[in-house]
Amino acid sequence: MAEFTGQLPAYMQIANRIKAEIRAGERAPGDKLPSEAELMREHSVSRTVARQAISRLREDGFAVSHQGKGSFVANLEEGAQRRPSSEYEQITEHLDQVLRDVRDLARRMDALEEVVRRQTAGS
Repeated sequence: MAEFTGQLPAYMQIANRIKAEIRAGERAPGDKLPSEAELMREHSVSRTVARQAISRLREDGFAVSHQGKGSFVANLEEGAQRRPSSEYEQITEHLDQVLRDVRDLARRMDALEEVVRRQTAGS
C-alpha cells in the first residue's frame, strides 16, 4: 500500500508514481499498466480514484487504452501527442484572464494619471 501525502489528490500521486517509473525506464512503451482493480488493491483506493489515475496518465500522454484489453505505456519517443492536462488548460485560461485584467487596469491607470496631470497643470 502506498503512503499518500496531503499535498495532491491520491489519483494524481498514483499517476505521478507511474509516470516516474515510465521516465526511469522501469515501464517500457507497450507494457501493460495495472488495471483499476489492481490499483485499488495495491493502493487501497476506490474505483473512482483508480479510474482517475489511469485517465490522468492518458490525458498526459503516458498511456493509451484499448477497449477490453486495458491500458498500456505510450510510446513517448515517437512523438506521441501529449495533450496538456485539464488543470494546465484551466490555469492557462485563468492566466490569460489575469493578463487581460492587468492590461485593462494599466489602461485605466494611464487614464487616471492623465486626468491628474491635467488637473495639476490647470491649477
